[in-house]
Amino acid sequence: MVAQLKPVSPSAEVHSFQQARSAVVAFARELAYRDLLTAHSHARGQLLYAVEGVMQVRTPQGVWLVPPQRALWVPPMVEHEIRMLSKVSMRTLYIAQAEGRAIGEQCRLLEVSVLLRELILASLAEPREYEPESRAGHVAALIMSELARAPSIPVAIPWPQDRRLQAICEAILAEPGRQFALADWAGVGGASVRTVIRLFPRETGLQFRHWVQQVHLSEALVRLARGDAVGVVAQALGYRSQSAFSNMFRKALRSSPNHYQPRQERRRVTLPEQDRSALQ
Repeated sequence: MVAQLKPVSPSAEVHSFQQARSAVVAFARELAYRDLLTAHSHARGQLLYAVEGVMQVRTPQGVWLVPPQRALWVPPMVEHEIRMLSKVSMRTLYIAQAEGRAIGEQCRLLEVSVLLRELILASLAEPREYEPESRAGHVAALIMSELARAPSIPVAIPWPQDRRLQAICEAILAEPGRQFALADWAGVGGASVRTVIRLFPRETGLQFRHWVQQVHLSEALVRLARGDAVGVVAQALGYRSQSAFSNMFRKALRSSPNHYQPRQERRRVTLPEQDRSALQ
C-alpha cells in the first residue's frame, strides 16, 4: 500500500521573511514523516537544511535528496516542493537576492561545514531585523563567507516531462536497488526500449544508465550520512561488490564513500527506518 502524503500549510511567518531588510534571516520548523510542502516559490533564495531527517526536494527540472550534513540552495522564484522522508527538523535560511547571486542561479547541493551548521543555529537566536554591525550582522556575514566556499556535490536527478519516462523514474526512485533490465523498466512506463533510449538524453540530458547512477549516488549519500557501512550501501543498491560501488562513487564524486559518512565516530545514527517507496 502506498502511504499518503500529507500536505501541510506554509508557515504564516515565511511571507514576512521575504520582506525583511536583513540580508539573511533564519527559520526553524518541525515536520513529520510524509509531510508535503506543496509547490511554491520565494522572492528570496532559500538554503534548505535539516539538522535531523531527510528531505526530497523537487523542482520542474530535477529532484534532490537532502540528508543532514548537506543543504540545497534554491534560487529566488524557483518553484519547488519538499517531501519529508522521515521526521525533519528544518533549519532554513532566506537570503536576499543581491547576496544570493554569489551562491548561484541554479539549485546546488552543498556540503555543510561544522562552522556553517553552528552559524545557522546561532542565527535562529537573532532578531529578524538587524544592523550590519550588530552581532546578527556579523553572523550573517560569516554565513555568506562559508556558503561562498562550501563545496558543491555534483549530484542531481534531472526530471523528464514525458509521462512515460516519469513513470519509469518514479519507479526507480521508489526502489533504487531493484535489478531490472532496461526492457523491464521500459515496460513500467508503457514504452519501448528504443523510445526510452531515444528520449532519456533529450528529456534529462543523460543516458538512461547515467540517470540511474545519479539516483544511486543520491540514495548513497543519504545512507552514508546516517551511518550505513559502505558494503551495506553497495548491497542495497544492487552492486555486485563493495569495490564496484566504491569505484563508481569515486569516479563520479572524486572522493571515497567514507568521506560522506558522519564526521564523528562512524557508528549507525538512529534515524527512523521508513519505506521510501511510500513517498514516490
